[in-house]
Amino acid sequence: MLNIISILIGLLSLVIVIPAQIPFLGWANWFALPFVVAGVVIGQLSSSNSGRNFCLIVLLIAAIRLTLGGGFF
Repeated sequence: MLNIISILIGLLSLVIVIPAQIPFLGWANWFALPFVVAGVVIGQLSSSNSGRNFCLIVLLIAAIRLTLGGGFF
C-alpha cells in the first residue's frame, strides 16, 4: 500500500516537474521537491522499491533542471 502511495505522489510531482522544464518556469521545481521527498520517504518505508526509485528519478530530473537554471530559471 505504501508503494502505491509513493507512486501516486511521484506522479503528482511529475505533473509539476514536466512543465517546469520550460524556460522561466524552473521555479515550479521548488514546489515539486517537498512532494518528491515525501514520496521517497514513503517509498523507503514500503517493502517494494519501485515507488522509491520512481520518486528518485523525478527528484534527479528536478535537481538537474534547478542546477542548470541557477536555482530559479
